[in-house]
Amino acid sequence: MNAVIVAVVIMLSLSLMRVNVILALFLGALAGGLTGGLNLEETLSAFGAGLGGGASIALSYALLGAFAMAISRSGIPEALAGGIITQMDKAKAKGNPRLIKLGLLGSIILMAIASQNLIPVHIAFIPILIPPLLGAFSRMQLDRRQVACVITFGLTATYMLFPVGFGNIYLNEILAANLKTNGLDTTGFSMSSAMIIPVVGMFLGMLTAVFITYRKPRTYRIDEPSASSAQAIPKVSRKNALITGLAVILALTAQLQTGSMSLGALVGCMTLVIGGVICWRSADDVFVQGMKMMAFCGFIMITAAGFSEVLRTTGAVPQLVNAIGEMIQGNKGLAAFMMLLVGLLVTMGIGSSFSTVPIIATLYVPLGLSLGFSPLAVAALVGTSGALGDAGSPASDSTIGPTAGLNADGQHDHIRDSVIPTFIHYNLPLLVFGWVAAMIL
Repeated sequence: MNAVIVAVVIMLSLSLMRVNVILALFLGALAGGLTGGLNLEETLSAFGAGLGGGASIALSYALLGAFAMAISRSGIPEALAGGIITQMDKAKAKGNPRLIKLGLLGSIILMAIASQNLIPVHIAFIPILIPPLLGAFSRMQLDRRQVACVITFGLTATYMLFPVGFGNIYLNEILAANLKTNGLDTTGFSMSSAMIIPVVGMFLGMLTAVFITYRKPRTYRIDEPSASSAQAIPKVSRKNALITGLAVILALTAQLQTGSMSLGALVGCMTLVIGGVICWRSADDVFVQGMKMMAFCGFIMITAAGFSEVLRTTGAVPQLVNAIGEMIQGNKGLAAFMMLLVGLLVTMGIGSSFSTVPIIATLYVPLGLSLGFSPLAVAALVGTSGALGDAGSPASDSTIGPTAGLNADGQHDHIRDSVIPTFIHYNLPLLVFGWVAAMIL
């Protein structure tokens, strides 16, 4: 059996059995390497070589966690949460809590969208804004799986459709560039036009999660004291508000100028310390707490990099695509479905759509053109195949990020409350609507 299939199936099966995600990734990598013809020493060597590829991302996560914890000391997130709770109580008094719940979900999705395009801080907003709102979520009995689906939609669908910020990186610098490199003529259409139909599928999946699957109340433990009046809302000094706003602006500027989330987070942290929001003597404790909050996410990303390197070393991805090419025998409908399915398997294992596109574009462009797909349809196939699995992968930041925020009080399971819900509501629609796009474009 192909090493990609073996590795991904073992990794997902162990994760579903509540085996730690990091251990599941490691065991899946070992199984994939041995199945792919590597011996144990070669498999471990490839895994170790790949770990360095996730180190920079892990450092970024740690520093973003420190920045988030530092911002929380300003009192702004708590004040925001207190204001939301107050408005929620007023809405309950008027008998209209559903509007508050929908308004809250709408605000979260707008923040997620802005984090990819308008203010490209990626998942950095999650540990800053979500933990202070958990008390409000619990009081509202808001199903956190619903929130996870909303955040993941904003993180994923946005870069698939809008060519700004991270969307520009995915659509133009990665997808379009790799299509052209492999001989596809993209003149006359944009990458966004190729991705509209798949994103519609994701949008319908999000509506299903919000209004059908997770609409019922879910009970959570309420750890923090009630803040049901305006007097309970923390007061934020003008100085802290100004310095915190300056820190966010400088962090964003540094990130956009250098392309480094790590440097941006570091600049933000230092601004808060120099500005006096964080006392110099307590800065170490604040930063350590923030790094601990994101440490698990960082270790997952490091392990996922080792996992993906093992799969690359085995050469199993080209073998899988070649096997699909022999199987389909000119059947375009079957070919489109199988290509999307392979993309799902690869991205579920690697955990990054940005890393999947360069791997599959080399194989999918000539295969798609030989089968008679139009250039627009090939672009839709490659773009959707890359994005498939980003939502729903245990190793993807599109699921790790929501878990990092929603599990701050220990009541949100990564696999059952983030991975499985996003897999069902986004990967299944992407398979269907990606296939439709390939057939009609």
